[in-house]
Amino acid sequence: MKINRLNQLFASILANAVYAMKNFPVMLINTVLAPFGLLIIIFFVSHGALLNVGILGGFILVMVNNGISIQGDLTHLRNDMKLQDMLVSSPVSPAIYIAGIALSELVFSIPDLLVLSVLAVIFIHISAAGALTLAAVMLLTFMFSVSLGFFISTISRDVIEGWAFMGLIAMVLSTLPPVYYPITYVPMPFRYIAYLSPTTFSAMIAQESIGVLNFSGSFITLSWIILAAVSVFLLVFAIKRSKWRED
Repeated sequence: MKINRLNQLFASILANAVYAMKNFPVMLINTVLAPFGLLIIIFFVSHGALLNVGILGGFILVMVNNGISIQGDLTHLRNDMKLQDMLVSSPVSPAIYIAGIALSELVFSIPDLLVLSVLAVIFIHISAAGALTLAAVMLLTFMFSVSLGFFISTISRDVIEGWAFMGLIAMVLSTLPPVYYPITYVPMPFRYIAYLSPTTFSAMIAQESIGVLNFSGSFITLSWIILAAVSVFLLVFAIKRSKWRED
């Protein structure tokens, strides 16, 4: 049974990541360039002062974009390829299905993560503790992004509609919130709006871990709790409310 599940996961990676990377390299180029566009803008606007913050923002953006991108792939596989119709009567469970596609998205983001990791080593000099903190933040960010993407894919009627959702949610989660810059740059009346996005807490934790921001221990603990709670809630919500079988 364990071998079958591993084979199912491996098949998802081959079908959804390796196939696309091999046959449609322009998709890979687009994915690689996405997190660096804002990074370049932040670098020039801040005259290099926010390069370290921008690199951290790039990590978060990659996790958000790849997590949300799962909805486009799943919508295509369900509506165009009719794959889900075949899987509902097979031994493949919704959990294995979503896990396999999620892993394929991570494989697709390897080039981004490698380049960002090199930049982090060179320009941030991140410590071991900071690296572990960033990894945990990325994992939780990817978790709630995948959950959102999976849920949207099950209610989206067409892949084009799914792309619209993807662009909208990616902008709300990774462009508008203070991900590529410190939240202290946001005027106080608008700062409360920024707190509505879970990626704000992802960014604050990551930025505090490298000393860009200085928050109290209780505030960082609260930020961890909020980020973890949102991730778990969205994961449970996606599992409970998503449609695996038609009514």
